Order: sequence, then structure tokens, then C-alpha cells
Amino acid sequence: MVTYYDDRSVQVTSTAVRVDGRIFPLPEISAVWHHRGSRSWRVVAGRGAIGAALAGPLVAAGLGIALALWLDRSPTVTIGIVGASVLVGLAVGPVADFLFEHLDRSYARGSRQLEIWARWRGQPVQLLSTGDALRFGQIYRAVQRAVEAGQRVPARRQNAMGVSGSRPRPRSGP
Repeated sequence: MVTYYDDRSVQVTSTAVRVDGRIFPLPEISAVWHHRGSRSWRVVAGRGAIGAALAGPLVAAGLGIALALWLDRSPTVTIGIVGASVLVGLAVGPVADFLFEHLDRSYARGSRQLEIWARWRGQPVQLLSTGDALRFGQIYRAVQRAVEAGQRVPARRQNAMGVSGSRPRPRSGP
């Protein structure tokens, strides 16, 4: 038995697909497809908030420098405002790695509900529904591979001799 995917709730093997305790034997599955749900605006807004958190200190630093130059005060005041603005801009450095990691995870999880469907015993059945795009891709590909491998019938090895006892020869004409 070959295991294509295995986690706490899903197991895809060369004999069956098990999802949350339900077992679907591969010979009874005739087709597999997927469906993408609508976009989650909550996830998109979260990504926007992360982008704003990354850009905020840099924009504040730029505005501070522009303000210092526009005020046209003494060199000491201008240097003080520019210095404070640069420090505000540098504040993004320590948190940037943390924020980029969250942004990367957000894209790996995806922003849509994804479903895997199969034709089982002639009826469409939803095997899985998840918002995690990375996990969905792994499971979907595993199910595809298992179904494809189960549908392949091993070719019988043919004898070198034909039915009449003569060796088969390529045809010379139509």
C-alpha cells in the first residue's frame, strides 16, 4: 500500500481516501474535481493592514523630513526633526521580519474556501473543504495521483510469438 498523503484528518493511500473517519475506496471513485469559493475579504483586509503596518513608519519618516525642510527653521531644529524622522523610519526594521512572515503565511493559506469533490458510487460527494491553500493543494494532488494510479491497468506482457506461432512483423503498407 502506497501512502500519498497523511495528516490528522486526511489519509490518501493506494486503496482508499479517508477524510474525518469517512472511507472512500479508490475503485468506487470515478472522477475528482475542485471548487473555489468566494474570496474572504477579512483575509484581504488583514493583508492590507500588514502592508500599512510596514509602510506606516516609512511614510511618517518621509513626512517628517518634508516637514522639517518646509518649516525652514534653524539648522539645529531641522537636524532634530530629520533625526527623529529617521529613527521612526528605522523602527520598521525589527518588526518587518515578523510582519513579512505573517504576510507570507497569509498567502500560503489563501483567501478562499477550497473544496475537493469526487464522484463516488455515481454520486458527487464533497471530500474536503478547507481555507488552507497549501494543504488543499497537497491533498488534491495526492487524491489525483491515487485515482490515476488505481485506474491504470497493468499491461499484460505479450509473448514474442504471435497467435499463429509466427513472429509479429511491422506492416509495410496500409
